[in-house]
Amino acid sequence: MSTYFDLIMIPLQLLIVFFTIYYFTLSFFGLFGRRPEEKIYDEQKTFAMIVCAHNEEQVIGQLVENLHLLNYSDQLYDIFVVADNCKDNTAQIARQAGAIVYERFNDNEKGKGFAMDWMFQRLFEMERQYDAVCVFDADNLVHPNFLREMNSRLCKGERLIQGYLDSKNPNDTWISGVFSISFWVVNHVWHLAKYNIGLSSCLGGTGMCISTDILRRHGWGATCLTEDMEFTMKALLEGIPTTWAHDAIVYDEKPLTFMQSWNQRKRWAQGHFDVANRYIGKLFVKGIKERNIVVLDGIINLFQPYFLLISTFFVICSYIYQFYPFYTNVLYAILPLEVWTLIGIGQYIFPMIVLFKIHASFKSWMYLLLYPLFIYSWIPITVLGYIHRHDHEWSHTAHTRGISFNEVLIPENAELGPKQVVFPKKQ
Repeated sequence: MSTYFDLIMIPLQLLIVFFTIYYFTLSFFGLFGRRPEEKIYDEQKTFAMIVCAHNEEQVIGQLVENLHLLNYSDQLYDIFVVADNCKDNTAQIARQAGAIVYERFNDNEKGKGFAMDWMFQRLFEMERQYDAVCVFDADNLVHPNFLREMNSRLCKGERLIQGYLDSKNPNDTWISGVFSISFWVVNHVWHLAKYNIGLSSCLGGTGMCISTDILRRHGWGATCLTEDMEFTMKALLEGIPTTWAHDAIVYDEKPLTFMQSWNQRKRWAQGHFDVANRYIGKLFVKGIKERNIVVLDGIINLFQPYFLLISTFFVICSYIYQFYPFYTNVLYAILPLEVWTLIGIGQYIFPMIVLFKIHASFKSWMYLLLYPLFIYSWIPITVLGYIHRHDHEWSHTAHTRGISFNEVLIPENAELGPKQVVFPKKQ
């Protein structure tokens, strides 16, 4: 009888082995060392700094003030705020802080992706044209050297760049704490690792820099719940990988409560499945036709939520197997028990290595004890994301942590630009 089940279970186990080895091996390329990089600090490129804000009056002022103080020539960048379907004072506060504000009202096309597409069209109609756009969320704080880093990357020919996603409130609650840890870990074992070995990273929604020639030629057109991932894959199909700027740092506000975290991650899961369904086939055809490992690797990125569902299903089956062995177990025939044990230990050691590298606070080390709970909560979230993968209603995450960089961030011993902004060490 196991023969029939093996038609499903053996390929499933082979898939689990492949992804397990892939993730484990990839992590080493981000944990230990970085690709040598020669930076170009001659200010050459012009930037449009775009912030899409929906009812963000509590945080938008701090970000606009922050962006005015970047260590980059004032003449080479402008700050634009899209007050998107706002019913509060977001537009007024942004203007008072010195931003160029565009107000958008559209009850049918809601969400950040639509707002960005709308704003890009207006940028192209302006008399002044920019070399690149940088996109931020209203709750962000931005390291003063952000544009210097992005300018360097653009001068070296990179066109689609994601900056380091840090946290501005890692010690507020245990949720913001474990959420911050998850971002720090992904920054190293995923984004940095991929950049180090020449694979494509993935846009993260904020702290991203896009050369305007890409937008002019291919359009934005990414309007799903995860517009960042959608545009990443759209660009990859055009042969444009996403690179990673480890020193271009953005401090993002993490959710404070479990329900905020749940709703945000459910939206991500829905969007991830949506993009996967539309792009996996196209990437496979292009990758095989061109024998392009970078394009094929994009499929692995998109397949992640499916892998979580598959591995969860297999774990359930393995418990049943203890009482009723209904399939052939080939996991230990492919990899010895000692290797599986090493990989299992690595899942707990890798986050500790990252916290050690970034000199994390004592609170972050304490929150690490709850990190597995956060990781396993992805299972029901991913299941719900799959069930609701065709729902496209945007759910807004309220941002209330109105922090200025002078209030909370620790000065670092770094060379400062002429505006003398003091900013933190990278978390």
